[in-house]
Amino acid sequence: MIKFLDLQKVTALHAQEYHEAVRGVVDSGWFLQGEQVKAFESEYASYIGTRHCIGVGNGLDALTLIYRAYLQMGLIHEGDEVMVPANTYIASILAISENGLRPVLIEPRWDTLEMDDSLLEQHLTERTRSVMIVHLYGRNAYTDRIGDFCRRHNLLLVEDNAQAHGAMALLTTDHSQQTDCAPDNGQSSIVRSARSDAFVAKRRKNYQFKRTGSLGHAAGNSFYPGKNLGAMGDAGAVTTDDDQLADIIRSLGNYGSSRKYVFDYVGRNSRLDEMQAALLRVKLRHLDDDNERRRQIARRYEQGISNPLITLPSKTADAENVYHLFPIFTPRRDALQQYLCVHGVETLVHYPIPPHQQRCYAEWHHLSLPITERISREELSLPMSPALADDEVDEVIRLVNEFKGE
Repeated sequence: MIKFLDLQKVTALHAQEYHEAVRGVVDSGWFLQGEQVKAFESEYASYIGTRHCIGVGNGLDALTLIYRAYLQMGLIHEGDEVMVPANTYIASILAISENGLRPVLIEPRWDTLEMDDSLLEQHLTERTRSVMIVHLYGRNAYTDRIGDFCRRHNLLLVEDNAQAHGAMALLTTDHSQQTDCAPDNGQSSIVRSARSDAFVAKRRKNYQFKRTGSLGHAAGNSFYPGKNLGAMGDAGAVTTDDDQLADIIRSLGNYGSSRKYVFDYVGRNSRLDEMQAALLRVKLRHLDDDNERRRQIARRYEQGISNPLITLPSKTADAENVYHLFPIFTPRRDALQQYLCVHGVETLVHYPIPPHQQRCYAEWHHLSLPITERISREELSLPMSPALADDEVDEVIRLVNEFKGE
């Protein structure tokens, strides 16, 4: 069986380092709010290119606490609107509605699978206060048009960076929301590999690279075990350059407390623990290499799959995609999934029921979102992980090409 994601094999790639990290935490006798968390927050902030990283319990909490903090700061109020992709995992939307805000669903483009930036103006109202972009499948979702739209209308740009750790955006310096990325210290193979002649030429014309998670005013990052940068349990973080926002989020995630037994906000318990931080520090050291292996697999899929029944996702610049998932599309999705299963290949569907058709959002059941609905009907995710072997990839390609639609 070729698993969709074999976490045992993925873990085995760096198993000795994980065991040493766990042993170090156990021997320290310190399990919350210690040196491992501080070190990871510093290292991840430097990697992403932001001044702050605040560890929290999971990715949903990261997004929820961002908007909770903006409510506390008076930059957004209950009933205000947040534009969000209609094609996304439901956590992106839950973070908005949990704060008493109104999600406004924006269709994706079929060719990019990401939010269609040409639709933003027509959904703008006097209550619009924010845009949330979601770097779905590992693809950079930011565009200069989105950045310009947010600046012109004074909107908060929030990133859901749950699936794109290490991806980058190529943007004009005039369209930057925050500071430049931290300089390349020679450890980032992604940055080096991105600098093709074409990219360097653009850079000379006042372009720059920035990582997803540093493109907007704040970003929620998930470290769910299956993610490119995955913990061995639930974990998440907020990245931002906003000092006040960072301080409030840190308090909100610690029961609303800035110092022991003093509570400034009605908060919650959402903290990254020492064990997960220690493990994430190990994984962060290998993230660029693991992402490069994902790109190699993706290129193999792109070059090898030729079945006319299958639509491949549009190609992107290497730097802008870390291939958390490799989605393919066919009207015969269910038959293809069954065919692959029978022949020993495990696949997953992301996501079979779009948010506007979920029972929890019954008020949206009248909406017609044809592109989102087509994606939900036709999407199938092929096996993808840095532990996947070339012969396994070739077997998946062979089977996909032999599928006859029956």
